[in-house]
Amino acid sequence: MNTPLKAFLEGGPADLPERIVRITPPGVEVKLPFRGGYEHFKVTPRHHDTAEGRLPVFEWTERTAVAE
Repeated sequence: MNTPLKAFLEGGPADLPERIVRITPPGVEVKLPFRGGYEHFKVTPRHHDTAEGRLPVFEWTERTAVAE
């Protein structure tokens, strides 16, 4: 059975609803829909200790708009 991996998000909008998100499959980028656009986070070599364990840190890189 595959266990979904999680990541800790660092940076980006202060009001993101979650800082710990699932990543399946693990990759180099997380793209989250937020406020009519997408927040992009890239993997770093760092880890962060959380209540859910030691998680890889994904750092915010940019925001893109949703095409209408």
